[in-house]
Amino acid sequence: MQEYKEKLFEGERALFGAKDLLLEDCIFENGESPLKESAGVVLRGCSFRWKYPLWYADKIEAENCVWYDNARAGVWYSSGVTVKRAVITAPKNFRRCDRLSISDTLFSNAAETLWSCRNVKLENVTARGDYFAMNTENIEADRLDLVGNYAFDGAKNVTVRSSRLITKDAFWNCENVTVFDSFISGEYLGWNTKNLTLIGCTVESLQGMCYVENLKLIDCKLIDTTLAFEYSTLEAKIDSGVGSVFNPAGGIIEAERIGELILEKDEIDENATVIVCKNIEKRSDRPEWKR
Repeated sequence: MQEYKEKLFEGERALFGAKDLLLEDCIFENGESPLKESAGVVLRGCSFRWKYPLWYADKIEAENCVWYDNARAGVWYSSGVTVKRAVITAPKNFRRCDRLSISDTLFSNAAETLWSCRNVKLENVTARGDYFAMNTENIEADRLDLVGNYAFDGAKNVTVRSSRLITKDAFWNCENVTVFDSFISGEYLGWNTKNLTLIGCTVESLQGMCYVENLKLIDCKLIDTTLAFEYSTLEAKIDSGVGSVFNPAGGIIEAERIGELILEKDEIDENATVIVCKNIEKRSDRPEWKR
């Protein structure tokens, strides 16, 4: 394996098509696509300061590396990429990648990041930015801290554990999402999704979990959650109160308290949903905006 240490690479395609390289404490700047079409490259303590550093690459290991603001669209169309202990300040990173593992990493600007990828593992990742992980399939995330709206739009086969998601419109248009022991805060959670399961989660949402086919809540808390479950089919065991429940399509809801239960007879079959709750504070046949 050829080695480069403490070297500055400049110019377009500086190491185009490189194979079996070890790069330590190197800097890439003033030139696009320095490692395009590379394979078998190990990067340790390296810095990317320019656009498109790793496109069409295979079998890449990056540890303690930095993607600076101008290293936009950093890793696209690549496979077998492992990133550890990185700081990534550039947006639009990781597109159409396969077999991607990212751990102990900070995305300070994760806007439009992790799009249309497959077979992704995230562990101890912090990200800030809108439209994170859109249209990505087969995702496992453990200890993900995410602040940014519209996360996971169109994603499939997603498992999230022990995470904190501050994100409006999260998990829209998804299939097969399971979230364990996590905190989710944001309006309009999970709309138009099929097979959404939350286990041991705490949720804060306005009009959350609506238009969901096969929604399951197991031992969850819904804090300040209102107008929930509109047109959703569900099985919900809620270990808290719910601010309001609105027009569920069918299933069962168990809750300690429901602030307001709103069922419109001309919109849904009110008998299709079993409500198990000893404390329903108010019942209505119309939402407030129709009264």
